Amino acid sequence: MDLASKADTATTTLSGGQLRRVGLASALVHEPRSLLLDEPTVALDPDQRARFRSALAALSPEVAVLVSTHQVDDLAESYDTLVVLEDGRIRYQGTIEDFLALAPADAPRPAKRAYSSLIRGEAD
Repeated sequence: MDLASKADTATTTLSGGQLRRVGLASALVHEPRSLLLDEPTVALDPDQRARFRSALAALSPEVAVLVSTHQVDDLAESYDTLVVLEDGRIRYQGTIEDFLALAPADAPRPAKRAYSSLIRGEAD
């Protein structure tokens, strides 16, 4: 998680992104069979988010990963299945590709547009 230079640093002095990486490293060090991550990329800069995606991709396919997030822009690069909940009800469950297809073909941020289309019925 690119934290070797902080090995002797008290966690109370780390940045928010560094604390997120410490948390992920702590979860991964025990080689879990499943991970439950809540907003794991909050406070991470783009390079750190890329490292996070690489860490997830390097996990054994036998590790079940469940992520709760509002950051939909990383979906296509990080996950293969998506469930969208609204008021405790499943609004969408399926592949990322099918979810992204809910956005207009020329949408600059297809994940955000797909979400808006699904939840708010916005077409443009």
